[in-house]
Amino acid sequence: MRKIGVHTSISGGLCKGLERAKALGCTTLQIFSHNPRGWSLKQRPTTESASFRELKEAYGISPVFILTSYLINLATPNRLLRSKSLEMTAFELDLADAIGAEYVVIHPGSASGEAPAASRDRIISCLSRLSRGGEWKSRLLLENTAGRRGDAASRIPEIAEVLAGDRSSVVSGLCIDTCHAFAAGYDISTREGLALMVSEIHRYCAGKIRLLHLNDSKGNAGSGIDRHEHLGRGRIGLAGLQNIISHPDFSDIPVILETPKKSERDDPMNLKIFRALMDSGEPYKKV
Repeated sequence: MRKIGVHTSISGGLCKGLERAKALGCTTLQIFSHNPRGWSLKQRPTTESASFRELKEAYGISPVFILTSYLINLATPNRLLRSKSLEMTAFELDLADAIGAEYVVIHPGSASGEAPAASRDRIISCLSRLSRGGEWKSRLLLENTAGRRGDAASRIPEIAEVLAGDRSSVVSGLCIDTCHAFAAGYDISTREGLALMVSEIHRYCAGKIRLLHLNDSKGNAGSGIDRHEHLGRGRIGLAGLQNIISHPDFSDIPVILETPKKSERDDPMNLKIFRALMDSGEPYKKV
């Protein structure tokens, strides 16, 4: 069965994230390990980590993804910020191992005003430093970004450049976010646009996709606007999303919904839409 989940809140403790996912009928999930907008690093009690591992196994929820802090930026020319970013990335991997999470998802970063190639070289250097500083069972996934000014890796060839230059064992592959891809210029609302993105994946990073963030987009294709929308209510639309999830290259990839959460009804609504798209049996339509 296809793994489907949402990004759940850990308010009340890490295990609450699992409980909320289980209540929604999810078989995978994504969480923040701490406040994603702060630099404070606080170790979790070993008892809490052990309880998470036990509950994860009891519920059969796997894989578990940790989304890193919004503050992490491995592409920045600021040495202090890079150092803090590396420290926090190592912290996220430490926690992932402690709770039995399989993957840690990280945005490559940005360096507005700098040459994009130089910023990608810094990411590669940071990954090398990270691998020399520790060993983890959990692996990093690099997530494509929305193409805002300074983004180091929003297009497939750019993020593949980082993968190709990385000689560490820390990175396992990619997380593709549909809203980000759309905002970065892949018009995946159309079969032609999806075919273009998939052809680049085949050319530059075949077999490297480990996770699909399925989100609609408030902004237009190529807008660089990173604003997620409920499934079917954005510019990608239900037909575009249907084509994506039924595409053979994505059919076995775990899916996490990162759709808006303004009420308790939002996650059930989006999961219902996703399951309806899956149950429709509508096959992938080639160009």
